[in-house]
Amino acid sequence: MQTITDIGTLIVKTPGTCGGRLRIAGSRITVQYIVTEVKAGITPEAILENKSHLTLGEIYAALASYLSSPSKWIKSS
Repeated sequence: MQTITDIGTLIVKTPGTCGGRLRIAGSRITVQYIVTEVKAGITPEAILENKSHLTLGEIYAALASYLSSPSKWIKSS
């Protein structure tokens, strides 16, 4: 039987860790890092090969976090 994970527990924001940026829970991999990699053409599966301590679900949760409100990621000049 599969275990169901609450997607809301996969992405966290902790003051003083990774500059307070959103990151994958239990790691120092930021949502920004995942998004930058994907925008550069790296697939989530390829990210997983290099960051084997992550799960594919965590990588997709990071992307979902970004895609849910991409405007907050755009820096104003």
